[in-house]
Amino acid sequence: MNEQEKPEAAGESATPRPKSQRAPLPEPNLKTFVSGLAGQVLINLGLFDNPMTGKRQVDLEQAKYSIDLLQILQDKMRGNLTDEEAKLMSAILYDLRMRYVEACR
Repeated sequence: MNEQEKPEAAGESATPRPKSQRAPLPEPNLKTFVSGLAGQVLINLGLFDNPMTGKRQVDLEQAKYSIDLLQILQDKMRGNLTDEEAKLMSAILYDLRMRYVEACR
């Protein structure tokens, strides 16, 4: 296969930004990870624009899936979380479930 025949993979056509031009990455910790999943739920509930499309889209199945993943994390980590982490998980799950119920109406 020559250079012209190679299929482009998603994102290959974009020019990568040098590290110095990119915003610093957040600290890798549980709060950052859980917040990222929660953000995906909010996008899938149509509360924020999808960063890939720039549009608001509702995908209740994907939102529920991500909420279920957070519940699994909470269940598996029970007894290994600090009080602050446990409260964060409970608060985020409660909030996301309430928003999910509202979106299903």
